[in-house]
Amino acid sequence: MHHRLDALYGSGEVEAITRMVMDEVLHYSPVDTVLRAQNDAPDFFDAKLAGIISRLEKYEPIQHILGVCTFHGHRFTVTPATLVPRPETEQLVDLVIDENRDSEDLRVMDVGTGSGCIAISLARALKFAQVSAIDISDEALRVARDNAQALKARVDFRQADVLTMPLWPARSLDIVVSNPPYVCQSERAQMERNVLDYEPAAALFVPDDDPLVFYRSIVRQAAHALDTGGRVYFEVNRRFANEVAHLLSSHGFINATVHLDTFGNARFVTAHICQD
Repeated sequence: MHHRLDALYGSGEVEAITRMVMDEVLHYSPVDTVLRAQNDAPDFFDAKLAGIISRLEKYEPIQHILGVCTFHGHRFTVTPATLVPRPETEQLVDLVIDENRDSEDLRVMDVGTGSGCIAISLARALKFAQVSAIDISDEALRVARDNAQALKARVDFRQADVLTMPLWPARSLDIVVSNPPYVCQSERAQMERNVLDYEPAAALFVPDDDPLVFYRSIVRQAAHALDTGGRVYFEVNRRFANEVAHLLSSHGFINATVHLDTFGNARFVTAHICQD
């Protein structure tokens, strides 16, 4: 793989891809791969590998080629209808879990669920949580429901457009979490082809002149629906983290806080609601 892919992806990324291929196609762990390096591969493997490499040379994401990815320790199906979950989003899930691990029966809403990775991970990690999730895409919701069934997670998935849907019932939620579209159209030139050519644009991009369009709608919904002490957890474009924090504060939220990801980028914003 290296001689054909290093120039496109770099040797480190190719190593990671190789581990994923060996795990998914041959069910080899990294140790198995080393121990069996001198053994002949199964007859089907060479043809399978050639097909994978050919698709990788066209910058198709390895997760879409294999149809799966690992997120928060769980195996998720992904398709071209869903974003490939990012490691940063695992940090968003960790924020929610770390602040709520001692609570029970929390009512959680995931906005823009995609593959369901956030909602399902929270349903499995939080004690007796009642998790709901919405997405505008029928195809994404089919993937999310399949993932929930495979992982034995109870999540109520519904189709809805957060920009136009009616207000959620008052004081009906304890947590709202979202990784909505936040990449400006002008940032396209900085993005890799495996994202631009293969991942759903509707789940990625917002207009340059209105980058907070989804956050405004979600904050409006959350301000109405969260019970006293309820919390919001957002993944954000690092360019607009402070603006999202200000938006929350202007809608009655307190302790609006910007959190850094592992690369030192302002990637998450959290806040509490203080109802009368």
